[in-house]
Amino acid sequence: MTKTTPPAFVYRISTADEWAEFQRTGATLGGDLDSSTGCIHLSDLNQVKMTLKNFFLGRNDLYLLQIDTFKLADGLIYELSDGDNYFPHFYGPGRSFAPLQLDTVVKADKIEFADNDFTCGLLDGSYLPS
Repeated sequence: MTKTTPPAFVYRISTADEWAEFQRTGATLGGDLDSSTGCIHLSDLNQVKMTLKNFFLGRNDLYLLQIDTFKLADGLIYELSDGDNYFPHFYGPGRSFAPLQLDTVVKADKIEFADNDFTCGLLDGSYLPS
């Protein structure tokens, strides 16, 4: 099942190495999980902290990338992920596992991990979408 109207933005949790390579090459196919499933894993803003706590606890080398859903077009698909939550996945045109292009990134924000919590301007509401 898919959501019919995506929000204006979805979010990619990216390691510092992935973000540096993304900026250098202009595109990314993500990490091992993305390659093994054939899609780039994304989150809605209200899912980011849960994803961070489930998969990235204790890491301090992360960036939160705000992605313009309009630029993803029909390559963005919401899928049931854990029995209760639909998560956005980017496949590319025709589910071809296309790379996520750098021009889809509206903002990148360094995520800090302190006191067993993740924070950054995008998560804390310091940055309002334009």
